[in-house]
Amino acid sequence: MRRGTCIFAAGTLSLALSPGAAAQPPLPLQARVEAVLAEAGPGTRFGLVVAGEDGRELIAIAPEGRFVPASVTKMFTIAAAFATLPALDVPDRAGGAAVRLDPNAAGLPDVVLEGRGDARLSSAADCREDCLATLADAVAAKARAVRDVVGDDTAFPDQRWSPGMSWNNLQTESGTAVSALTLDDNALALVVTAAAPGQPPLVAMPAYYALRNEAATVAAGGASMLDVERLPGSRIVRLTGTIAVGAAPERLRLGIEDPADFAAWRLKALLEARGVRVAGQAVARHRPLVPADDPANRKGAPAPAAQRPSLAQLTPPPLLQDLVLTEKESQNLHAELLLRRIGRQSGRGSIADGLLPLRAMLERAGVPRAQASFADGSGMSTYNRIAPRGAVAFLRWVARQPWGAAWRETLPVGGVDGTLVHRFKSGPLQGRVFAKTGTLNQVSALAGYMVAKSGRMLAFAAFANDIAEGAAAVPAIDAALELVASEN
Repeated sequence: MRRGTCIFAAGTLSLALSPGAAAQPPLPLQARVEAVLAEAGPGTRFGLVVAGEDGRELIAIAPEGRFVPASVTKMFTIAAAFATLPALDVPDRAGGAAVRLDPNAAGLPDVVLEGRGDARLSSAADCREDCLATLADAVAAKARAVRDVVGDDTAFPDQRWSPGMSWNNLQTESGTAVSALTLDDNALALVVTAAAPGQPPLVAMPAYYALRNEAATVAAGGASMLDVERLPGSRIVRLTGTIAVGAAPERLRLGIEDPADFAAWRLKALLEARGVRVAGQAVARHRPLVPADDPANRKGAPAPAAQRPSLAQLTPPPLLQDLVLTEKESQNLHAELLLRRIGRQSGRGSIADGLLPLRAMLERAGVPRAQASFADGSGMSTYNRIAPRGAVAFLRWVARQPWGAAWRETLPVGGVDGTLVHRFKSGPLQGRVFAKTGTLNQVSALAGYMVAKSGRMLAFAAFANDIAEGAAAVPAIDAALELVASEN
């Protein structure tokens, strides 16, 4: 009996000393974060840096890798607006559209609708401020007959799309053309309603584009799968797919290729509705992008707007309101217009002019050129690159600026609003993460600030590029950030 007891005790001691049974020390936090990101599946390339207010990096995964940031780009553009544009919280007198009557050799004056960079001009029937109808009323009160209606967007050079943007986005509202004369977000709505089975659906849309309706109505319970296509340079919209009987009407939005022409066309219709006879047509006036010293900048160019009296000019709400909308909702067009307005402060309003002060801001923030390079203001360009370490250095610099708190207020809040309304709905970061999202094909990104469990404010930048088909990159990023927040 005693012998057996001794054998049992020896066996117990042997088990206690066995390497497999020994208590393992916990893995370092970075190793656990890397394991969480690996759960997204093979193929995806991740970069993540998290730093405290003192600059010490808590996590550094591919910190100097160059990643496509997608719409995280917008947080840099909007910061440049805070750093360079004056009076963001007062009515936007510099950006509002204006109308004037210009003499024409034919005898009747031309109506010139001049855009100055405002992103919010509206022709909606229920418009209450910044309305195209206000300008139409001003013309109708002065003239009963005009010749042409000219949409003038020469305040910016004619750069409707940024380099590196995918051509398939041109027809969508996400990639609609950029113009100093912007109306209705430079997008046109199609409302598609089911008809009888086997018949083309009913389509309501402005007559600016011609419609080729190749869609079909299917029986109740069938699939509703509609697609809309407009090839570059074409005025024909092709509708295909199906909509089921009883399905709710579908609203599709299509990008406008020549916003100045569209705005002139819309103003012409408003003038005619007010009894103004338009003897000519709606036309657009653009300014080509040429070197500053090129004679084309002078020869035959219209005089600057400041030298030509306006019949009426709109005063949009403060630009700060639009910065919040642009960041929270990730509005591409508004971000691109903002970049051009930044460029107009000291240049001609080109993309390159806007990127110069943005680059200067990054240099003040201590971000090396190798860690940040941009080709646009919205993030639609696949040429943009940012390193996680550079993004975090920028975020920490912004937090120290006099306008840093106001800038942070523009960011989406996890589980609360904007593009983060459906993320971080519960858990340690609900309402405690303030960050800009970014999404492109095979790209997901998130950068900003989060409040850790201890109450510390952490700056972070997370990027996933080359996302493999079916990979769960977004949940992996969110889980990694929640893990870091819960242990700091």
